[in-house]
Amino acid sequence: MARLLSVNVGLPRDVPWRGETVYTGVFKSPVSGPRRVRRLNIEGDGQGDLRGHGGEMRAVLVYQADSYRHWAAHLGRDDLVYGNFGENLTVDGLADDEVCVGDRYRIGTAVFEVTQPRVTCYRVGMRLGEPRLPALLVAHGRPGFYLRVIDEGEVEAGQEIVKVADGPERMTVAETDALLYRPPHPADRLERALRVDALSPGWQASFRALLDQARGDGAAGNAGLSPVSVTRPAWDGFRPLRVERVVDETPDVRSLWLTDPDGTPVPAARPGQYLTVRTLRTDDAPGTVRSYSLSGPPGAPGYRISVKREEHGRASTWLHTGVRAGDDLQAAAPRGAFVLQDLREDTRPVVLVSAGVGVTPLLAMLYALADDADAPRRQVWWLHATRNARTHAFAGEARGLLSRLPGARLRVFYSRPEPDDRLDAGTTSGRLTAESVAELGLPRDAQAYLCGPDLFMRGVTEALQHHGVDPLHIHTEIFGATPGSTPGIAARKRPSPHSLPSSGPGPRVEFARSQVSATWNGDHDSLLELAEACDVPTRWSCRTGVCRTCETALMSGAVDYTTEPVEQPPPSSALICCSRPDGDVILDL
Repeated sequence: MARLLSVNVGLPRDVPWRGETVYTGVFKSPVSGPRRVRRLNIEGDGQGDLRGHGGEMRAVLVYQADSYRHWAAHLGRDDLVYGNFGENLTVDGLADDEVCVGDRYRIGTAVFEVTQPRVTCYRVGMRLGEPRLPALLVAHGRPGFYLRVIDEGEVEAGQEIVKVADGPERMTVAETDALLYRPPHPADRLERALRVDALSPGWQASFRALLDQARGDGAAGNAGLSPVSVTRPAWDGFRPLRVERVVDETPDVRSLWLTDPDGTPVPAARPGQYLTVRTLRTDDAPGTVRSYSLSGPPGAPGYRISVKREEHGRASTWLHTGVRAGDDLQAAAPRGAFVLQDLREDTRPVVLVSAGVGVTPLLAMLYALADDADAPRRQVWWLHATRNARTHAFAGEARGLLSRLPGARLRVFYSRPEPDDRLDAGTTSGRLTAESVAELGLPRDAQAYLCGPDLFMRGVTEALQHHGVDPLHIHTEIFGATPGSTPGIAARKRPSPHSLPSSGPGPRVEFARSQVSATWNGDHDSLLELAEACDVPTRWSCRTGVCRTCETALMSGAVDYTTEPVEQPPPSSALICCSRPDGDVILDL
């Protein structure tokens, strides 16, 4: 008979870590006497980062005494006490390889249901001073698991744990955990997992992505954890593409059509992806790397990029003034996860929202929609904001494509119209704001795609969510560095990304989106730490090669792993939390 050995609680608090302040509830301590279990947690307990922990599906965390004994032996520790792994309930029995998702248990007067394995992050390692721990929990098949509260009640150490129902499909916690984090990811087992209604929505979404990947073209990577590596780029590194022609769309936006120098069609790109080009190195300055969304028809013999000339932009100025038809550019293969959903699988309405040159990836999506044989069944909205007709790129092209889509809706907003600008039913004076979005009557079940300045996208995103559009169906693309994700780290004003002075003959590391570079001289343990030293926005969670949050497209070069990842990423991407450069590298950061 399983038994509850300890009830552990703790309220979130600020903890110093690596020069940062982490707000975390991982520090739990045993308490005596009965404790009331409520829908979201146990009396006296709380979670610090509600994106990764807590909520109804992750109300109570369970860990086992047998795993304590395992880690005491494996780590050579004699100081482990209940609550050290951040768990609320320490139990005797209920092993991860025996308990199944969907099982229900009664403890005291409360009833619980198993919903998912623990998602390990750096904080469990921080609690024990053992940074390898997140990876070890997965590698050793001892993650622990979460419960949701079916019936509220009271629990107390010493009580028996009684199973009251079996979960369907009989998939154990350990099996479920390995199915997400460790290869292989067989379709039949993913289908089994998705038949378990008790499985938390986040894990269901990950398994659906893995199932789509397994049923598709067998692309490398782990779609359940990161979209970065799923679509393998058409070629590695950089290769020459010829400028076939140059077209000025507006006074400050120029399009370049790029083809294969030998005349063969270029590999197809997905609508919404971007192309990365490298400018020439001169005696005065090294070459720069910049990414530009593809604005032409997907599947065309060549690529079209459309570049806005920035006042102090070295790369955009060169592309506007120093490049002519017949020149060759060095380009990396199309990449990017901001892509139109598979039109065969999703027939929901599509809302395309852009501002300024943010129109470029959405124009490629509009081409794909206009060429879709099932277009009459799909409602399409085209919303665009710009200053006036003079700055309105691709106006006629977009209208032509929309005319091929029965029932398409067009709304263009000129914030500073000129006297000669023609305003009609589709074009109005004013800004595309939250108020104007609310007045449009957009379909709430739409897939929405947004591209433009950060402030613009934040406002439109909030307006769409307020209107009732599912946040999971709002997709955004940001020019430049993407926002960082550093769970639990207290917000503070951070410096802008900056290059580090060259020091020594080590490999050159370029962070393409942030437009900074550094020399790898061995002063840092990983590419992640080097990026942090340059104040480049980064995304991470476990810092040990498990969660893949840090996975980054590797545009050029190769890396070595200081800690072997639980699942190897493909050569086209890198887990920067546990890798270092093997020669010069260019990262999509």
